[in-house]
Amino acid sequence: MMRQAAFLLLIGIVFAGLAPLVAQEQAVPPPQETVPALTVQTGFTYSPEDRRDPFKNLLAGRDLKERVAIGEEQLFIDDLILFGIVKNKNVFTALIGMPQGFPMFAKIGDKFADGYVLSISETQVVLRKTHERGIPLMRPRDIIKEITEEL
Repeated sequence: MMRQAAFLLLIGIVFAGLAPLVAQEQAVPPPQETVPALTVQTGFTYSPEDRRDPFKNLLAGRDLKERVAIGEEQLFIDDLILFGIVKNKNVFTALIGMPQGFPMFAKIGDKFADGYVLSISETQVVLRKTHERGIPLMRPRDIIKEITEEL
């Protein structure tokens, strides 16, 4: 008797679980409707009505040079102080002090207001001065900044 009740209960649970599956309807896809093509409007005009035109290029007709607060292009060779020289992968880099006391790194070819870095060795940096007070020099001068050992 107990077995029959357990068997009937098991069959009832199985049929109760399968009933929702059997009751589901077959989903029929809706018929394909044609989508109307998008139309593009041309000839758009903007009426500012005493307002600024937001589409107008504010920088049109101007040649703007990129300015930096203080950079290599504003430093003069005479004002530089050589702090040290660093060698990394057989390439020398000079650690140069600016007039304000801030350090900067300079490599061969870096430009300053009145010249550029010509060469860097283990103990010295050669700077080629090409301008004097904004006037180009007839013959560029080489200025050598050396590291002095301080005890």
